[in-house]
Amino acid sequence: MTENRADGRPAKNIYTEPGGGPPSMRSVKIDQSELRQIKELYEGVMSHACHGLFFKEGSVIGSGMADEALRDRAHYFDRVAHLLKERGWVEEITFSEPEVIVKGSIEVAPSDIPTCHRLRGMLREFYERFKGGRVKCTEEMCSSTGPSECRFRIEEL
Repeated sequence: MTENRADGRPAKNIYTEPGGGPPSMRSVKIDQSELRQIKELYEGVMSHACHGLFFKEGSVIGSGMADEALRDRAHYFDRVAHLLKERGWVEEITFSEPEVIVKGSIEVAPSDIPTCHRLRGMLREFYERFKGGRVKCTEEMCSSTGPSECRFRIEEL
């Protein structure tokens, strides 16, 4: 069954390879300056309401990493740490429940409030997928406000 657009015409699937096969996986790189400019653009339009969108983006990004890390459940958090470093989200990360300590988050920028919204969304996704239940992730300390590291608190709901 072909899906139709709002105007009734058939929707064209732009996410296929020539010949109709599934798309190949592609990646893009966004540097820290570009990420900061995007954040400022959204904040200029939506104020702090956009922080929830950044958090949800982090959940989406974290979902694929969690899938990959769950292939080796015994080393799940080591694998997650490796993926976060490999993809440039953090320079260092320590998982020590109920706290996660991060140095070098790509989202750090001078601010009066915590700024690592996407990373917070990723961390929540990682813990929820591992535990199989809901958790709350709060950024209690952020390098953006002066400290040398970010600290996130994980609480089961």
